Amino acid sequence: MTKHIRWNDLPVETLNPLFDRQFVVGDQVMVARIIMRKGCVVPEHSHHNEQISQVLSGSMRFSIEGKEIVLHAGDVLLIPPHVPHAALALEDSIGIDTFTPPREDWINGTDHYLRK
Repeated sequence: MTKHIRWNDLPVETLNPLFDRQFVVGDQVMVARIIMRKGCVVPEHSHHNEQISQVLSGSMRFSIEGKEIVLHAGDVLLIPPHVPHAALALEDSIGIDTFTPPREDWINGTDHYLRK
């Protein structure tokens, strides 16, 4: 079924004082709008979902596979399934994360690593 969704019409979920998100779920894919304030840490974690992270504004430092990668507005990072990774917002940032398949832990609220 085709759906037209505006980010401004979706509720914002606050997971902790520095991390907000919104997401849209399809049958095979999930797209999330991530709002991270400067200093926000996403602790190291991994999941079976393939992830594509795009920074729309600000900058984020990802720690992945023993490397640190800084993404700025317009940069994209592909994270394969099962690869441990972490992120730090170097400044107030907005990003788009795309997952396939959709993140069940986000949908059912069991993503405790983000809710600290």
